Amino acid sequence: MSDINEFRLAGTAVPKDPIGMLDEICEHFVEHAEVQRTGNLALLKSKVGDASIRVDGRLLLIELNCPTPQMLQMSRTMLAEHLFYFAGEDPLELSWAEQASLASLPNIHEATVVSTEVVTPHMQRVKFACADVTPFVGGDMHVRLLVPPKGREPVWPGIRQDGRVAWPEGEDELLVRVYTIRFVDVEKRELWVDFLQHPIAGIKTPGADFARDARPGDRVALVGPGGGSLPDASDMLFIGDESALPAIARIAAEMPEGTAMQAIIEVLDAGEEQPLPSAGNLTVRWLHRNAYPEGARNVLAAEATKAIAALDEESFVWAACEKDDIRTIRALLKSRGHDRKNMYVAWYWERDAS
Repeated sequence: MSDINEFRLAGTAVPKDPIGMLDEICEHFVEHAEVQRTGNLALLKSKVGDASIRVDGRLLLIELNCPTPQMLQMSRTMLAEHLFYFAGEDPLELSWAEQASLASLPNIHEATVVSTEVVTPHMQRVKFACADVTPFVGGDMHVRLLVPPKGREPVWPGIRQDGRVAWPEGEDELLVRVYTIRFVDVEKRELWVDFLQHPIAGIKTPGADFARDARPGDRVALVGPGGGSLPDASDMLFIGDESALPAIARIAAEMPEGTAMQAIIEVLDAGEEQPLPSAGNLTVRWLHRNAYPEGARNVLAAEATKAIAALDEESFVWAACEKDDIRTIRALLKSRGHDRKNMYVAWYWERDAS
C-alpha cells in the first residue's frame, strides 16, 4: 500500500467461490490497474488508490486505501459493482466497516445536448455542454452515459449501503451505456461522444437510438471519467474496429510530436473510414468487412498477429475489438512475454451474443 493514501475502508464479501472470485478480479482489473497476485492475496494499485483483497476461508477481506474521500467512495462503488457482476446469479454478501450514504455519486456530471452531426454513415456524434470539463482533460477517457426517459424530470443515482450504485427504477429508469469521450473543447466547455450506429439489422441499440434522436437541450449525466487512459509511449500499434475508433482517434490526436504509430482498423467499408489527425507519425491500414470472402471470421485478429510478430518488445500495443479476437491477441502477447505495462487489451463487444 502507498504511504500517501490516507483514507481507508475495510470490507467483507461472502461469495459462493472466494478463490474463483479472486481469479475474476485479477483477470479483469489487470487492464485497469497494477495487479500483484500472491496465492490468496491480490494487491491492486491504480491512480484512485490501492486495494488489498485476501481470501480467508469463505470470506474475501477487502482493504481500500485512497488519497481522498471521493476516491475512496469511487473505489468502493467500482469494486462493489464488479463483485456483484462477477457473482452473477450466485449469492453474494458484501458489507463495509462504514456504510455508504445514499447521496449522489461523487463523479457525476450533468450535461445537455448542444448538437449532433453525422461523422460517417454509421457513426453519429453528439456534442454535450458541461459546466466543468476539466475532469475529462487528459487521463481517463471512458464515461457512463445516463439518459433519463423522454419527458420525465431526471432522477440521478445515489449509493446503496453495500457500496453499489442505487439506480432509479420504474418510470425513472435510466439508459446506461459506456462510451469514450472523443474530444474535449475546453473553451466552449463541450464534450464530444461518437456513437456507432450498428449496421446489422434486428439488433437492439438503445445508445445509438439516443444519439440519432437527440435534440438540443436534452438532459443527460456523465459518470466518470474512468479507464482507458492515454498511453505513455513513443511507439504504438493500434488494433481495433468501429467500436474502438473514438478511442483510437482521441489517443492519436493527443499523442505528442515524434510518436511513431501504426493502426489496423476494421470497418464495414471505405465509407466508414475517418481522418485521424495527429502530431505524431500515424499510418493506418483499413480492413473492409464487405470485401471479405463469405464466411470469413477473425480477419482482424489474423492481421494483428502478423503485425505483433514484427513489433519491438518495447512497443505499446493498444487493442480493443470483439471478445474472441481479443483473446487471440492477448494470448499472443502473453506467449511473447510482452510487458503488461506496454499494452492495453480489452474486448468492447461479443460476437453472436444476444
